[in-house]
Amino acid sequence: MADLTGRRVLVTGGSGGLGSRVAARLAGAGARLALVARDADRLAAAAPEGATLLPADLRRPEEPARVVAAAVEALGGLDAVVVAHGVVAFGAVEDLDAATLATLFATNALSPALLLAAAVPHLVASAEAGRTPVVLHVSAVVAERPTAGMAAYSASKAALTALDAAAARELRRRGVRVVDARPPHTGTGLAERPLTGTAPALGAGLDPDAVADRLVRALVDDERDLPASAFDAG
Repeated sequence: MADLTGRRVLVTGGSGGLGSRVAARLAGAGARLALVARDADRLAAAAPEGATLLPADLRRPEEPARVVAAAVEALGGLDAVVVAHGVVAFGAVEDLDAATLATLFATNALSPALLLAAAVPHLVASAEAGRTPVVLHVSAVVAERPTAGMAAYSASKAALTALDAAAARELRRRGVRVVDARPPHTGTGLAERPLTGTAPALGAGLDPDAVADRLVRALVDDERDLPASAFDAG
């Protein structure tokens, strides 16, 4: 996907610290965008001019398929999906509760899986039309290095990374590239907005602009895996 001009891209987390930055870069490179976020006002404030806005709560099982269908209708097809939404929770294992676990997995693992399932036919159609479709999921370093005090969050992101590993093998022969990105702690403010608990000492986060640049580069450069070490130089 070396040239982003005219590429039809669905971005989730479109009002968030990473999703909004990725969307801005894609729009600047000529992509056509459909953006998803829960808060319609925040999404409208963050969106690049001309983007299709799709407010949705992707934790609801019916929403991923609806959002994909709306994006395809608005854009006339789909060439890429960037999943950049997510939530975090902190705390010891014995303090976990069912509601927190359900929200973590619904947001971080289930909704990306359902989005991917709904998007696959359209991405395969893109490949058959001679394009180079791609899915990029923003997982996290905790998928590689599960962290004490973040067991449930680590598990939800590890589930996403496992999904990507299997889906990449399935879809490669159909012309669809799947990228699993696992950036280290990034200064988006997410750690200050947990579902529950208080963040452990995480140190200074990476510059979110540098992380967004790296994610877009992975889309353009035909990369297939972005471990935490891939972000060392921004």
